[in-house]
Amino acid sequence: MPNPSLVLLLLCGVAWAEGPAGQPLTVTAKLKWHAEQTASPGFVVEMAAYAGVLHWMDTPREWGQGAAPYGKRVASAAGATAIRNVFAFALDAPLREDPRYRRSGRGNVFVRIGHATRETVVTRTDRGRTRFATWRFGSALGAACLSNVWYPDRLNTFSSGMEQGAATIGLDWLGNVASEFWPDLKHKLLPRR
Repeated sequence: MPNPSLVLLLLCGVAWAEGPAGQPLTVTAKLKWHAEQTASPGFVVEMAAYAGVLHWMDTPREWGQGAAPYGKRVASAAGATAIRNVFAFALDAPLREDPRYRRSGRGNVFVRIGHATRETVVTRTDRGRTRFATWRFGSALGAACLSNVWYPDRLNTFSSGMEQGAATIGLDWLGNVASEFWPDLKHKLLPRR
């Protein structure tokens, strides 16, 4: 059986890989972008895979094993992601930050991973300037703390929320790396005929 973590990373990479970011998004376009991040076929696959890994790891263990606990993990992951996208929109729209990843597409592997790392920490404003990605960090940490409310008491703590928020930012980084390299891999793996 393949490693569940590897399967999750592959599925998330495919689901997260985006097209290029073009013109600045209007507030309505940002709302649509976040809605698509919350309710798309890629989102469904991502939540099912993520919940599968949590189920395999038996996390949280208080929820147990079986179909109903797996469903609870899917619902939990989907709810946390939906909350995060609401928070992200509530931050990026008034702060005029662009939530989309901008692919480099050039340089060696290390340069491109560095670019993906930078794009995780900074964002472009609607005017094209670069600044700290308030929308990303605020939404990840805020949503993690809020969504911990339905977890068992031992996990419903501020420090657990901070850990989950940091893990979410780490997953964002993986998504950026996937967005950076997926078009090249897709071209090699699925050549046009």
